[in-house]
This record gives sequence, C-alpha cells and structure tokens, in this order.
Amino acid sequence: MLNLERLRTLDALARHGSVSGAAEGLHITTSAVSQQMSKLEREVGQRLLAKNGRGVRLTDAGRLLADHAARILSQVELAQSDLEAQRGQVVGELRLVAFPTALRGLFPAALSALRAEHPALRVHSRELEPEGGVAAVVRGDADLAVVLDWYNKPLPMPEGLAKASILRDRVEIAMPEGHPLAGRTEVTMEDFADDEWVAWPEGEFCHEWLLYTLRTEGIEPRIAHRAEEHHTQLALVAAGLGVCVAPRLGRDPMPPGVRAVPVRESVHRHIYAVWRTDADRRPSIRAAVRALRSAAEDAV
Repeated sequence: MLNLERLRTLDALARHGSVSGAAEGLHITTSAVSQQMSKLEREVGQRLLAKNGRGVRLTDAGRLLADHAARILSQVELAQSDLEAQRGQVVGELRLVAFPTALRGLFPAALSALRAEHPALRVHSRELEPEGGVAAVVRGDADLAVVLDWYNKPLPMPEGLAKASILRDRVEIAMPEGHPLAGRTEVTMEDFADDEWVAWPEGEFCHEWLLYTLRTEGIEPRIAHRAEEHHTQLALVAAGLGVCVAPRLGRDPMPPGVRAVPVRESVHRHIYAVWRTDADRRPSIRAAVRALRSAAEDAV
C-alpha cells in the first residue's frame, strides 16, 4: 500500500524540481524529504531519484509515479472538500497568500473576522507577488491567493483554478505637492510624459504593466527609481524624486508633501481571490472570500 505522505513528498519534488524546494513547500527539513523518498523507493522496489550534478532528478519510474501522485492527491483534496461541504463547518487549516498591499489593506480585518466567526479554523498567511501566489496555489503550497491584474493587462491564469472578485482598486498618480499638476482634480497618464517615475523592480508584473501602459500612450517611460513597497515609492516621491502610480488599497497614511490625483480615464486594477477548482466546495474557502469582500468594503 502506497503511503499518502510519501506520495505528497514525491509530488512536491516533481513540482519544485529540488529537494530543498520540496522541503520548503512542505515546511519540513531536507533530510525528512530524503527519508520519505528512501522509504517510498523501498515500498515500490524501484529507484525514483537519480543524481543530477549536485541535485537530483526523477527517474522514468519516478516521473510515472509522480503523475499518479498528482492525480491521487487531487482526488484526496476533492474528497476532503466534499466532506467539509457535507459537514458544513468551517474547520481545519487554511493557507493564504497575498501581494503586499492586499496583505496590509485586507488581511488584518479579514483574518480577525475569520478568527472571531470560525475559531476552529487555523489560518496561516504570507506575502507573495501575484505570479508567485498563483504558482503557490497551482503547486498546492497555498489554498487561496489574493492576486491582481490591471484593467488593460490581465494576469496569466492556468487551467484548474477558480476565482472570485474582491474589489476594483482605483489608481491615482502621486506627485510632490509642489508639482505643476498637484492642484488638478484629475490627470491623464500623458500629462507625465516628461516626468521621472518611481516604479516597481524590473521584471515584476506591475512594472511591466506601467511600461506597457505608458508606451501605449506614446510615452517612453523615464524610470529613475525602483522600489518593491508602495510606501518606499511614496517616500521617494515626497523627496521630489519623481511621480508614481498610487493604488488606494493599503496606501494610507500618505506621507507629508505628497499629493495623489485621480487619473481621468479610470485606471484601475482588479483584486481577486484564486483557488484550485478541486477545493471549490470547501466552506473555509467560501468563508475566506466573504471575509475578504467584507474587508474590502472599508479598505478604499
């Protein structure tokens, strides 16, 4: 009889591509991963791993069993989801991930509500950028991710995921209070064709969106500074070093010396939750979506 936890370890190895990645995804040690795989090889009587430089790779038998393991684990999750749905109780463990401003702007209220309403539910959360959040859900490292895409640039979404809208986050442009446009009631992206921008790090989804949007308007962006956190970006704006995109979610308090002006053409981003379809009936997923939507009503 194949051991389910050992199949889960094999599945993690196949998804992450390394012992260290599997250990991180499963929240166990690398030695525990190696021990589980050694036991699984004895159970099946075949080599499942082979050395590959300093790492390992799956053998043909390992890949074959990993494919079966993925289907078996999906069926187990579906069974657990159906049992939870039949019982109708919000219990067990729920692993949530979110990009930084959603974690700051939504999770405190949402997780407090979940704890108060469902004390038997154990919730764990961590910060991940949207693409990483989607990947974590696909791999099974997270149960639900709060992600975003932009009104003119959707986030690529693989098959097998369900999603629910959380909020529509209106975007403004933040500028030093002495900027010539700081007194306006609204602006356009074209108004900042000659400004230097404070943007996200190169390669991030939001950074690529900014480049795409400005170039669509015929503007070659002048990116002077890059920072991960919105509050860091706003601090650079307050110092007079450029302008930045300033979504409302998780933004307050604004630093002194900064003025945020709405964009006329309603630049906005969509915030939504994603989870695997085989977990669709889990009451804890539904409860989390309700809590996030409730938190969103007061967030912006």
